Amino acid sequence: MQLRKELVGYWIGWVAVFPFSFQGADIPAMGDPPDRARVVIAENPRATAAFEPQPKIVQSMVDGGILKLTGKPDLKQAWRAIVSPQDVVGIKVYSGPGANSGTRPAVAGAVIEGLLEAGVAPSHIIIWDKRLLDLRLAGFDELARRYNVRLAGAADSGYDENVFYDNSIMGSLVAGDLDFDRNGKTTGRHSYMSKLLTRTITKIINVSPLLNHNLAGVCGNLYSLALGSVDNTLRFEASPERLATAVPEIYAKPALSDHVVLNITDALIGQYQGEQMSLLHYSMELNQIWLSKDPVALDVLAIQELEHEREERKMRPGNDNPDLYRNASFFLELGVGDLAKIRIEMAK
Repeated sequence: MQLRKELVGYWIGWVAVFPFSFQGADIPAMGDPPDRARVVIAENPRATAAFEPQPKIVQSMVDGGILKLTGKPDLKQAWRAIVSPQDVVGIKVYSGPGANSGTRPAVAGAVIEGLLEAGVAPSHIIIWDKRLLDLRLAGFDELARRYNVRLAGAADSGYDENVFYDNSIMGSLVAGDLDFDRNGKTTGRHSYMSKLLTRTITKIINVSPLLNHNLAGVCGNLYSLALGSVDNTLRFEASPERLATAVPEIYAKPALSDHVVLNITDALIGQYQGEQMSLLHYSMELNQIWLSKDPVALDVLAIQELEHEREERKMRPGNDNPDLYRNASFFLELGVGDLAKIRIEMAK
């Protein structure tokens, strides 16, 4: 439970400078100034049992978190503050590492319950990630069948040749990239956006796991959404410097950033070593869900927590890639990267 202790310390420091009620009665929900961030943490020590999420408890945590974040009196109004019944809502998960270390289906299921409560039709709810196969292997197909919602892969949906990220770094094209073998091309500098995002989804709820990444620091809200939405990404994956530039710039594309309405960090379990591999012996049960409109704040908090876990076990520090979060915060203004400017509230 290191995170809670650390974050309460930051919250106390914040109150010393900006005194206001812990209950947030005089804080306008969902409308913080751009130089501050607000994160709500829901915690329950019974949320997992032997690394298995307990769905009913996870549901109550997500419910409590969204009520606290929005300041609304009931769940219908709380979710209506995020989405409308007319929206096509894409729940972005990170499924590559599987159900144990990636986004857990129980958390996505709790979000679906909330959207249904808000009056969003099942046909307007899409669970998505880059590859449909990863979603199925992680168990999201069973979740989609249970709620009669859609399952989609960004790559499987095809890419939009009119919406792309242009970078001077040339990439070796692979099967599935839009420009692969088109007019004899073998390399390209464009990363095209999925049609799923440019033509179908109107609102994005990003649910990322508390999972380390060896070059990006964390497989968090910025990294997972940015590289899960476009093709020709292998050119960035081998270099922290390239990720530090590309990830914030892709996330800042209007087709992404303009449609993200909520970021959730699935911190039921935190894996501080292993990246794409599910390694529960390098994991801890934190039993928390973090919610915010600010993806940068959530990611820098995640990096801090994972580093604490490594320090406690006397492991080598990870590559936290501070330039990525500095670029996202200071240059592209995607959120707050200064821990001292992040206010934490605990959900009931």
